[in-house]
Amino acid sequence: MNLKCKLFVDGEFEGIINSSEEITVGKNGRIKGEVFAKHLIVQGEVAGSISVDVVEIKPTGKVDGTIESIELVIEPKGLFEGKSIIKSSQESKLLENVTK
Repeated sequence: MNLKCKLFVDGEFEGIINSSEEITVGKNGRIKGEVFAKHLIVQGEVAGSISVDVVEIKPTGKVDGTIESIELVIEPKGLFEGKSIIKSSQESKLLENVTK
């Protein structure tokens, strides 16, 4: 799924999401696959690979997989299991040019 708008997922999705905007996974939301976006907010569950500028894992959120981001925020009670890779803002600009 390729998007140029914000997305709110409060159900189940399996596959690849590529958005130039913000993706929010609601408390009932589950994504299994790959996520490419500017900003990802996780209140539900994400399993797979994430490549974004900013990831926020909220208290009800759970991420299992690989996160590649400039900034990673895990709030108290938020869960992350996997691998975190810090990318530079230069890499982000290159990715942004590819998605346009």
